[in-house]
Amino acid sequence: MAGRRLGPEEAALWARVVATVQPLPGRSRPALPPAPVVPPPAVATVAKAALQPVRAKPVPKPALRPIGVDLDGGWERRLSRGLVAPETSLDLHGHTLTSAHAMLDAGLSRAIARGDRVLLLVTGKPPRPEAERPYARGAIRAAVADWIAASRHADRIAAIRQAHPRHGGTGALYIVFRRARGG
Repeated sequence: MAGRRLGPEEAALWARVVATVQPLPGRSRPALPPAPVVPPPAVATVAKAALQPVRAKPVPKPALRPIGVDLDGGWERRLSRGLVAPETSLDLHGHTLTSAHAMLDAGLSRAIARGDRVLLLVTGKPPRPEAERPYARGAIRAAVADWIAASRHADRIAAIRQAHPRHGGTGALYIVFRRARGG
């Protein structure tokens, strides 16, 4: 079976790999494949490239209003010590991103309608840094902040904080709602 020829980047990478290999005793270092000859670009190609318009970098979308800067020290202390008892719990384990998003929206609506102050949102643990496939674990957890920031309920949410270990730790979040104004 005939092998394909290496491209310029592949040949350079292979040369770096071969340079790090120590041959077995009594054997010599293998010969490197000949480097491919890359012809210089034609003048017409260079001129055509010079005439191409320079594309500006896309303008980033304006950041959504950050959620979580509205808690006072008392709330922060009580949340960090696990002294807040959530009125409602919503478990998104085992759901697809689509069904979890729908459940989150419905759960937020119910909690706001009841006048809850704290919702415990169980998302599952975030991906481990050493995980081989970080996207396979923690997809819901990674999406929750964006979903909430873009939701119709964003203006009713004061903060999102990691739950205390007794309420799920890194696998759960507290969603703290703003106090209802008016009567």
